[in-house]
Amino acid sequence: MRPFTYERAADALSAVKTVASTPGAKFLAGGTNLLDLMKLDIERPTHLVDVGRLPLAGIEAADGGLRLGGAATNSQVAAHATVRSLYPVLVQSIVSGGSGQLRNKATVGGNLLQRTRCAYFYDTTKPCNKRQPGSGCGALEGLNRNSAIFGASDHCIATHPSDMAVALTALGASVETLSPDGASRTIAVRDLHRLPGDAPQIETDLGPGELITAVVIPPPPKGGQAYAKVRDRASYAGGLASVAVAGGQVAFGAVAHKPWRAEKVEAALAAGASPAEAVEAELSTARANGRNAFKIDVIRRLTAATLTEQGRGA
Repeated sequence: MRPFTYERAADALSAVKTVASTPGAKFLAGGTNLLDLMKLDIERPTHLVDVGRLPLAGIEAADGGLRLGGAATNSQVAAHATVRSLYPVLVQSIVSGGSGQLRNKATVGGNLLQRTRCAYFYDTTKPCNKRQPGSGCGALEGLNRNSAIFGASDHCIATHPSDMAVALTALGASVETLSPDGASRTIAVRDLHRLPGDAPQIETDLGPGELITAVVIPPPPKGGQAYAKVRDRASYAGGLASVAVAGGQVAFGAVAHKPWRAEKVEAALAAGASPAEAVEAELSTARANGRNAFKIDVIRRLTAATLTEQGRGA
């Protein structure tokens, strides 16, 4: 165990100032991802600032939509009556991820910022540009069955594991953040995460010490909503691919370094294409990496099936 110090934040602004000014400091909320990574010697924080008890867990109406506090747990969100009524795709995505115990601890902000499940990232004896920049990407020529088919680079082919982020991307949601200078800003969930490029260790557009304080979801779009996920087994297994549909908006999960907004699918549907035809427009940009070629067909079938299901529920 590497030594670290701990403090319970008194307020959000002091928390972000501490993290920004303390080398190696990290925020701690539910800890469902960070603590595992610390045990594996992947994350090595020198100081933890606990924000899980700050008054950031509220769920309230906002301009016809909903604001989810960054410290609200996944279970709280999935059980909330308004979420269940207006945003079933979000509920479906949450309950398809992790276990009940994890959802009881995992927070909205932490869920969005969880790190990849790539086997090479989790094995400190193997090369990983995300964990150790410049060491190489072991997955390129290795065990890459669950790697990205969209937006990957020669430096990283890892995928983002969040289910919630996929649904929020399809819903057109945004995050609200707080910076150390006290300024707040709004970032679309679809723009929060970066593609790997030549710097896969830089995963989001958040600045040093910047904290997600809330997620804002606009009014639900017209039309049905649906979420579907494929994985090797029904529990305790990461996704191989997922699809979220909300009205005419579509997003893919577990196939890119970030939740993938399927704009080509959306445009094709708007032009009158069938679900099967629309997904082919997006797959024209997909690229397989060895053992993950099957994901292309999984997305093909899953998207068509989910769009059909959504049409029935519209």
